[in-house]
Amino acid sequence: MKTLPLIAIALAVTATGAAAHDNSWRGDRIDNREARQSERINEGRRSGELTWWEAQKLRAEQARIHRMERWAKRDGFISREEARRIEQAQDEASRHIRREKHDGQTTWWGR
Repeated sequence: MKTLPLIAIALAVTATGAAAHDNSWRGDRIDNREARQSERINEGRRSGELTWWEAQKLRAEQARIHRMERWAKRDGFISREEARRIEQAQDEASRHIRREKHDGQTTWWGR
């Protein structure tokens, strides 16, 4: 009889851990994309494709998206709707990075 409660506790712990793990990929995916976009901005600045002002605007946009992510994680996980909104913001940021890197404005070393 004593093993039944132990089995129930073990199943509850396993199910809770699995539920938390199922959601973690959303945060990982968002974090990975955030890192890639940040590297694209830094690379654009190094190559001269981005001016100082363009890079500042893009970094401010990345900071806003990061705040969205922190706000979404405040309850311990990111819901589908929250992930969708963050990914839409990242899609828009990606378009902005590409537009700024290819708009013809360069620094003196990027000519």
